[in-house]
Amino acid sequence: MNPVTRLKLSSFLFTVLWTGGMLWWSGAFEPASIIIWSIGGALAGYLWYRAMRWQFQLMGMLPRNEQMR
Repeated sequence: MNPVTRLKLSSFLFTVLWTGGMLWWSGAFEPASIIIWSIGGALAGYLWYRAMRWQFQLMGMLPRNEQMR
């Protein structure tokens, strides 16, 4: 499996776990709360993906953007 694919899958898992954890922690299961936490979870997952990709590229664990094309 490609390292970038594993990073994408792990960021998706982070998104699901973070969103579920925030919903459970808040205890509010109204539709508005679910939508807000889902948007926040998607944003957190995307930012986590970008941060980890940048960090792994600096460490040499992932190819740079120019090498991936």
